[in-house]
Amino acid sequence: MAIQYRRILELSPDHSQRSIAASTGHSRPKVREVLERAKQSELSLPLDPQLTDAQIGRILFPELAPETTGRELPDLEYLHEELGKKNVTLSLLYYEYQINCRDSHKVPYSYRSFCRMYGDFAQKYKATMRIRRKPGELMEVDWAGSTLEVSDADTGEKITAYLFLAVLPSSQYGYCEAFLSMTMPDWIRGHVNAYEFFGGVTEILVSDNLKTGVNSHAKFDPVLNPVYRDMAEHYGTVVMPARVRKPKDKPKVEATVKALSTWVIAALRNQQFFTLEELNQAVWSKLRDFNQRPFTKKYKECRNREEGFSTEEKFALHPLPAAPFEMAAWKTATVTPDYHIQVDRMFYSVPFQYIGSQVDVRLTNSLIEVFFKDSRIASHARLYGRSEQFSTNQEHMPEAHKLYVSHTAESSRTWAATVGPHISALVEDLLNHNPERQALHTILSLQKLAKKYGATQLEFACGEVQQVAQVPTTRIIERVLINQKKKTPEALANKNVENDYGFTRGAEYFGRVGHDQSRND
Repeated sequence: MAIQYRRILELSPDHSQRSIAASTGHSRPKVREVLERAKQSELSLPLDPQLTDAQIGRILFPELAPETTGRELPDLEYLHEELGKKNVTLSLLYYEYQINCRDSHKVPYSYRSFCRMYGDFAQKYKATMRIRRKPGELMEVDWAGSTLEVSDADTGEKITAYLFLAVLPSSQYGYCEAFLSMTMPDWIRGHVNAYEFFGGVTEILVSDNLKTGVNSHAKFDPVLNPVYRDMAEHYGTVVMPARVRKPKDKPKVEATVKALSTWVIAALRNQQFFTLEELNQAVWSKLRDFNQRPFTKKYKECRNREEGFSTEEKFALHPLPAAPFEMAAWKTATVTPDYHIQVDRMFYSVPFQYIGSQVDVRLTNSLIEVFFKDSRIASHARLYGRSEQFSTNQEHMPEAHKLYVSHTAESSRTWAATVGPHISALVEDLLNHNPERQALHTILSLQKLAKKYGATQLEFACGEVQQVAQVPTTRIIERVLINQKKKTPEALANKNVENDYGFTRGAEYFGRVGHDQSRND
């Protein structure tokens, strides 16, 4: 509505601003602004009858009349095109606009007027112009409203399949995949497969307001599902859920839902599928046709979605992480006295120092991670099967348990070979003529004797015993070692120095030598 400058000025002497606003249909701030501009420009009543509202407006607001002020009108079409490019902002374009005006000796508009003119332009043309998204910025995801079917090969029962959709708005390149449910595992798997299909990750992920992705949605503070948040962190993207009942927040995926409902779901209406894999092969075949289907309107030089993605958007995607995201579940467990925790009937070891502690367990399809107060203390490959299984890391055992576990027949033979032939023969005889557990117990006693008396002395004692005894025992060998120790030069020297009768006084103590000499004199 054109502003009635003349009527506002003519009513001002006898009426309040509120009355003028009600009479002219303009807002009070606008009435106040017109009166203030009239005072600044010294435009007073009575007005020249020849002046029109447009002429009065140019007098009061000269910045709106570039033909009379010499101000350079910005190229709004150019601004709109440049804003579609990555990292380009309106403030940057205004800075460039100022430089161009200065170089051409023209007067630029203020930043406020510059933004207002572009806002009016975008508001006017947004219904008919294609506003391009920045490449690599967004990926919009949703479930299709229509469903597919898989037939049970045995019973013929129809099983519902749901179509997951992901779209890159800049190129309109799409991905879809059928799942048998809309639960969290399938929702996450759809995202992972979509990223693999696109070969990269966008900066922002716009999802529907589903409970699988969003726990609650306040106006400015959505609360994401923890698993969904972990997936976003793994791929380095930001989740921005669409507002409730606001399909315009994700227009491309909404439009693609309708298109794919025709080109995929409706196109497969007369076909029967007996497995999900068979259905998805058909879905991906139709998806390929959809992405290669020519645009009905020409957008620059791109003929179809696939070409637009390859030439204009693929380069802008962030690289994929080294490994795809695996959905994890969290549980708590208590470390038992045998330093293991039980998860799904399987047992996994943790360091024995945490016996009796409560720990957090993170489970993926292939890995078990154990945390104590946010610090990871153990990890294992996940075990599967019906019977109970154990995954034990020897580093988690006490020293005594490590020795027991590492003490085997093979390790015993290896140890005996390092000592000598007599011990090797004895160890081999023990292993061949006794139950393994009993033999290992005897060999462990021999190892303790080697630590106490030395490996060389043990080898010599074993050779001595084998000459006189058909079945050497550790007790006989130990007696020989004790006797050998008593016969060593060090033991003999100590025996000579020591006096067995330490409290007996000799002749010198009693002065017998001096007494005998006085008697002889």
